[in-house]
Amino acid sequence: MTNFDTFAKKLGVGFSDISLLQTACTHRSYLNENRKADIEHNERLEFLGDAVLELVVTDFLYKKFPKHQEGDLTAYRSALVNTNSLSRVAQNIGINDYLLLSKGEAKDTGRARAIILADAVEAIIGAVYLDQGYETAEAFIARHILEVINIDEIIAKKLWMDAKSRFQERAQEVAGQTPSYKTVKEAGPDHNKQFTVGVFLGDTQVALGTGPSKNEAEQKAAEKALEVKGW
Repeated sequence: MTNFDTFAKKLGVGFSDISLLQTACTHRSYLNENRKADIEHNERLEFLGDAVLELVVTDFLYKKFPKHQEGDLTAYRSALVNTNSLSRVAQNIGINDYLLLSKGEAKDTGRARAIILADAVEAIIGAVYLDQGYETAEAFIARHILEVINIDEIIAKKLWMDAKSRFQERAQEVAGQTPSYKTVKEAGPDHNKQFTVGVFLGDTQVALGTGPSKNEAEQKAAEKALEVKGW
Protein backbone atom coordinates (compact mmCIF):
# COMPACT_ATOMS: atom_id res chain seq x y z
CA MET A 1 0.00 0.00 0.00
CA THR A 2 1.32 3.41 -0.96
CA ASN A 3 2.53 5.40 2.06
CA PHE A 4 1.25 8.93 1.60
CA ASP A 5 2.60 10.02 5.00
CA THR A 6 6.08 9.42 3.60
CA PHE A 7 5.22 11.44 0.51
CA ALA A 8 3.84 14.29 2.63
CA LYS A 9 7.13 14.47 4.54
CA LYS A 10 9.02 14.52 1.25
CA LEU A 11 6.85 17.42 0.10
CA GLY A 12 7.42 19.26 3.38
CA VAL A 13 3.71 19.51 4.19
CA GLY A 14 2.13 18.32 7.45
CA PHE A 15 -1.31 17.27 6.24
CA SER A 16 -4.12 17.16 8.79
CA ASP A 17 -6.14 15.02 6.36
CA ILE A 18 -3.72 12.77 4.49
CA SER A 19 -6.57 11.41 2.36
CA LEU A 20 -6.47 14.69 0.42
CA LEU A 21 -2.96 13.86 -0.76
CA GLN A 22 -4.09 10.36 -1.74
CA THR A 23 -6.95 11.86 -3.74
CA ALA A 24 -4.55 14.27 -5.44
CA CYS A 25 -2.50 11.30 -6.64
CA THR A 26 -5.48 9.25 -7.85
CA HIS A 27 -6.11 9.30 -11.61
CA ARG A 28 -9.62 8.62 -12.89
CA SER A 29 -8.40 5.48 -14.66
CA TYR A 30 -7.42 3.86 -11.34
CA LEU A 31 -11.02 3.95 -10.14
CA ASN A 32 -12.21 2.36 -13.38
CA GLU A 33 -10.16 -0.70 -12.44
CA ASN A 34 -10.77 -0.47 -8.67
CA ARG A 35 -14.47 0.32 -8.42
CA LYS A 36 -14.68 -0.77 -4.78
CA ALA A 37 -11.97 1.67 -3.69
CA ASP A 38 -13.42 4.23 -1.31
CA ILE A 39 -11.55 7.22 -2.76
CA GLU A 40 -12.12 9.98 -5.31
CA HIS A 41 -10.11 10.85 -8.40
CA ASN A 42 -8.11 14.07 -8.50
CA GLU A 43 -9.95 16.17 -11.08
CA ARG A 44 -11.78 18.44 -8.62
CA LEU A 45 -8.56 19.09 -6.70
CA GLU A 46 -6.79 19.77 -10.00
CA PHE A 47 -9.44 22.38 -10.85
CA LEU A 48 -8.89 24.09 -7.50
CA GLY A 49 -5.11 23.83 -7.59
CA ASP A 50 -4.95 25.30 -11.08
CA ALA A 51 -6.67 28.46 -9.82
CA VAL A 52 -4.43 28.73 -6.75
CA LEU A 53 -1.30 28.20 -8.87
CA GLU A 54 -2.35 30.85 -11.37
CA LEU A 55 -2.98 33.41 -8.61
CA VAL A 56 0.33 32.73 -6.83
CA VAL A 57 2.36 32.86 -10.05
CA THR A 58 0.54 35.98 -11.26
CA ASP A 59 1.25 37.75 -7.97
CA PHE A 60 4.90 36.70 -8.13
CA LEU A 61 5.37 37.97 -11.69
CA TYR A 62 3.46 41.20 -11.04
CA LYS A 63 5.81 42.07 -8.18
CA LYS A 64 9.02 40.82 -9.84
CA PHE A 65 8.51 42.68 -13.12
CA PRO A 66 6.82 46.02 -12.28
CA LYS A 67 7.60 47.53 -15.69
CA HIS A 68 6.54 44.61 -17.90
CA GLN A 69 3.24 44.73 -19.75
CA GLU A 70 0.29 42.38 -19.39
CA GLY A 71 1.05 40.44 -22.58
CA ASP A 72 4.61 39.68 -21.46
CA LEU A 73 3.50 38.66 -17.96
CA THR A 74 0.88 36.34 -19.45
CA ALA A 75 3.54 34.67 -21.62
CA TYR A 76 5.91 34.28 -18.66
CA ARG A 77 3.13 32.74 -16.58
CA SER A 78 2.36 30.24 -19.33
CA ALA A 79 6.02 29.20 -19.37
CA LEU A 80 5.98 28.59 -15.61
CA VAL A 81 2.73 26.62 -15.44
CA ASN A 82 2.62 24.76 -18.75
CA THR A 83 2.59 20.97 -19.00
CA ASN A 84 6.32 20.64 -19.66
CA SER A 85 7.29 22.78 -16.66
CA LEU A 86 4.87 21.12 -14.26
CA SER A 87 5.78 17.60 -15.38
CA ARG A 88 9.43 18.39 -14.60
CA VAL A 89 8.34 19.61 -11.18
CA ALA A 90 6.41 16.35 -10.73
CA GLN A 91 9.50 14.32 -11.52
CA ASN A 92 11.59 16.40 -9.12
CA ILE A 93 9.27 15.71 -6.20
CA GLY A 94 8.79 12.05 -7.11
CA ILE A 95 5.07 11.94 -7.89
CA ASN A 96 5.60 8.94 -10.18
CA ASP A 97 6.23 6.76 -7.14
CA TYR A 98 2.84 7.64 -5.63
CA LEU A 99 0.48 7.97 -8.58
CA LEU A 100 -2.51 5.63 -8.58
CA LEU A 101 -3.14 4.72 -12.23
CA SER A 102 -4.76 1.97 -14.24
CA LYS A 103 -2.39 -0.63 -15.65
CA GLY A 104 -2.86 0.87 -19.10
CA GLU A 105 -2.18 4.45 -18.05
CA ALA A 106 0.85 3.32 -16.04
CA LYS A 107 2.47 2.21 -19.32
CA ASP A 108 2.01 5.58 -21.00
CA THR A 109 5.07 7.67 -21.68
CA GLY A 110 5.82 10.93 -23.42
CA ARG A 111 3.13 13.57 -23.75
CA ALA A 112 0.37 11.47 -22.19
CA ARG A 113 2.36 10.85 -19.00
CA ALA A 114 3.50 14.50 -18.89
CA ILE A 115 -0.14 15.65 -18.83
CA ILE A 116 -0.99 13.21 -16.00
CA LEU A 117 2.01 14.42 -13.99
CA ALA A 118 1.21 18.10 -14.53
CA ASP A 119 -2.41 17.54 -13.50
CA ALA A 120 -1.24 15.75 -10.36
CA VAL A 121 0.95 18.71 -9.38
CA GLU A 122 -2.07 21.01 -9.64
CA ALA A 123 -4.16 18.54 -7.64
CA ILE A 124 -1.54 18.44 -4.88
CA ILE A 125 -1.56 22.23 -4.76
CA GLY A 126 -5.34 22.06 -4.37
CA ALA A 127 -4.94 19.53 -1.56
CA VAL A 128 -2.38 21.68 0.25
CA TYR A 129 -4.63 24.72 -0.08
CA LEU A 130 -7.68 22.89 1.29
CA ASP A 131 -5.78 21.33 4.16
CA GLN A 132 -3.35 24.10 5.15
CA GLY A 133 -4.61 27.33 3.58
CA TYR A 134 -3.35 29.85 1.07
CA GLU A 135 -0.06 30.80 2.72
CA THR A 136 1.14 27.19 2.93
CA ALA A 137 0.08 26.60 -0.68
CA GLU A 138 1.95 29.75 -1.71
CA ALA A 139 5.08 28.56 0.11
CA PHE A 140 4.75 25.12 -1.51
CA ILE A 141 4.54 26.69 -4.98
CA ALA A 142 7.50 28.97 -4.26
CA ARG A 143 9.65 26.07 -3.02
CA HIS A 144 8.82 23.51 -5.68
CA ILE A 145 8.12 25.69 -8.73
CA LEU A 146 9.25 29.33 -8.50
CA GLU A 147 12.62 28.53 -6.91
CA VAL A 148 13.28 25.63 -9.29
CA ILE A 149 12.23 27.03 -12.66
CA ASN A 150 14.52 29.94 -13.56
CA ILE A 151 12.22 32.65 -14.90
CA ASP A 152 15.18 34.95 -15.66
CA GLU A 153 16.68 32.27 -17.91
CA ILE A 154 13.29 31.70 -19.55
CA ILE A 155 13.09 35.40 -20.41
CA ALA A 156 16.74 35.73 -21.49
CA LYS A 157 16.50 32.73 -23.84
CA LYS A 158 12.90 33.51 -24.85
CA LEU A 159 11.85 30.05 -23.69
CA TRP A 160 8.35 31.40 -23.08
CA MET A 161 7.94 31.29 -26.84
CA ASP A 162 7.13 27.93 -28.44
CA ALA A 163 9.93 26.24 -30.36
CA LYS A 164 8.56 27.13 -33.82
CA SER A 165 8.34 30.81 -32.93
CA ARG A 166 11.85 30.84 -31.45
CA PHE A 167 13.35 29.04 -34.46
CA GLN A 168 11.61 31.37 -36.89
CA GLU A 169 12.82 34.45 -35.03
CA ARG A 170 16.42 33.22 -34.90
CA ALA A 171 16.38 32.00 -38.52
CA GLN A 172 15.22 35.43 -39.68
CA GLU A 173 17.77 37.21 -37.49
CA VAL A 174 20.79 35.02 -38.29
CA ALA A 175 20.11 33.48 -41.70
CA GLY A 176 17.65 35.96 -43.17
CA GLN A 177 15.28 33.08 -43.98
CA THR A 178 11.83 31.94 -42.85
CA PRO A 179 11.66 28.21 -42.02
CA SER A 180 9.26 25.89 -43.82
CA TYR A 181 7.88 22.54 -42.68
CA LYS A 182 7.14 19.43 -44.72
CA THR A 183 5.62 16.11 -43.68
CA VAL A 184 8.10 13.46 -44.81
CA LYS A 185 6.45 10.36 -43.32
CA GLU A 186 3.15 9.12 -41.86
CA ALA A 187 3.00 5.78 -40.07
CA GLY A 188 0.52 3.75 -38.04
CA PRO A 189 -3.26 3.31 -38.04
CA ASP A 190 -5.60 6.31 -38.07
CA HIS A 191 -6.25 6.11 -34.31
CA ASN A 192 -2.51 6.04 -33.51
CA LYS A 193 -0.78 7.80 -36.38
CA GLN A 194 2.75 9.17 -36.10
CA PHE A 195 3.90 12.06 -38.27
CA THR A 196 7.51 12.85 -39.12
CA VAL A 197 8.06 16.44 -40.21
CA GLY A 198 11.19 18.12 -41.55
CA VAL A 199 12.04 21.77 -40.96
CA PHE A 200 13.87 23.47 -43.82
CA LEU A 201 15.83 26.64 -44.41
CA GLY A 202 15.51 27.09 -48.13
CA ASP A 203 16.12 23.65 -49.64
CA THR A 204 18.22 22.45 -46.70
CA GLN A 205 16.65 20.14 -44.14
CA VAL A 206 17.81 21.22 -40.70
CA ALA A 207 16.08 18.65 -38.48
CA LEU A 208 13.27 16.12 -38.18
CA GLY A 209 10.59 15.77 -35.52
CA THR A 210 8.03 13.04 -34.82
CA GLY A 211 4.71 13.27 -32.99
CA PRO A 212 1.07 12.13 -32.93
CA SER A 213 -0.01 15.29 -34.78
CA LYS A 214 1.60 17.44 -37.45
CA ASN A 215 1.76 20.40 -35.06
CA GLU A 216 3.56 18.42 -32.35
CA ALA A 217 5.96 16.97 -34.92
CA GLU A 218 6.70 20.49 -36.16
CA GLN A 219 7.41 21.65 -32.61
CA LYS A 220 9.77 18.70 -32.10
CA ALA A 221 11.52 19.48 -35.37
CA ALA A 222 11.94 23.12 -34.36
CA GLU A 223 13.36 22.09 -30.95
CA LYS A 224 15.93 19.87 -32.65
CA ALA A 225 16.72 22.59 -35.19
CA LEU A 226 17.48 25.03 -32.38
CA GLU A 227 19.91 22.49 -30.96
CA VAL A 228 21.50 21.77 -34.35
CA LYS A 229 22.05 25.47 -35.00
CA GLY A 230 23.12 26.23 -31.44
CA TRP A 231 20.40 28.85 -31.14
